[in-house]
Amino acid sequence: MTWKTPPPPLSSNGSAAGSNSFRSAEAARSGPRRHRTLWISDVHLGTWGSKASLLIDFLKHNDAETLYLVGDIVDGWWLRRVWHWPQTHNDVVQKILRKARKGTKVIFLPGNHDEMARDFLGLSLGGIKIHDRVVHSTADGRRLLVLHGDQFDGLLNHAQWLSLLGSGAYEVALGLNHVVNAVRRKFGLPYWSLASFLKHKTKKAVGFMNRFEETVAREARRLGVDGVVCGHIHRPEIRTIDGILYANDGDWVESCTALAEDFQGRLEILRWPSPAAAPAPRSASTALSHA
Repeated sequence: MTWKTPPPPLSSNGSAAGSNSFRSAEAARSGPRRHRTLWISDVHLGTWGSKASLLIDFLKHNDAETLYLVGDIVDGWWLRRVWHWPQTHNDVVQKILRKARKGTKVIFLPGNHDEMARDFLGLSLGGIKIHDRVVHSTADGRRLLVLHGDQFDGLLNHAQWLSLLGSGAYEVALGLNHVVNAVRRKFGLPYWSLASFLKHKTKKAVGFMNRFEETVAREARRLGVDGVVCGHIHRPEIRTIDGILYANDGDWVESCTALAEDFQGRLEILRWPSPAAAPAPRSASTALSHA
């Protein structure tokens, strides 16, 4: 199934819920939502665009037996140019380490922005195992290749300097994002990603994303597995490509999404917070009454 717009997370009783509902007294009593497996990627800690506070909230209200960190958790490219490491970014790292200490199996699969971690493949640091790729077995017996996905990105493999240039332009778009959404919040409108819109339009024009997805699916077929889970292109999606399950967990810069597996092996994309949690636009009369 393909999610054009990822569905909102579900509360413990199966109803749609946003971050506000999770903060209710009922949610506090019921505790975090339990999953068999969670996949998150492309957090880009160290950049201005990282939605670290939202990820902290997500991790607070969602637990799993296994947590996959599917690359680009820390943005080494950006940190080499400008040092930006606020407390919330440190809190994300500490939250993940705490989960590992409490028994969650945490597996880190580095991406191109945190490629320095590939020097430590096969090691376990702070209870977190580091691998280039792994095969995950779902509760219903399917075998899924899990990796970041940059290995198949011809743009990065053959012209990394060009991709670095693109990353700089992308940061400019993320900066404009803050301005656009500050205005939208003032009028009670939900979050909208300018960076995601621009990137989607540009890369869709050259078929980049579709070619990437098809290439990753071909690799899964070559390896004889049932599907693939990756990140890298910041486009959350679940769909079937020529009989191969393709799942992308999205990112925590634009989409703020994760991929989840329940205890029956079903996969879903979770958006955080849900669009339902956005405040309703204020009417003119309401705005005047608060002036």
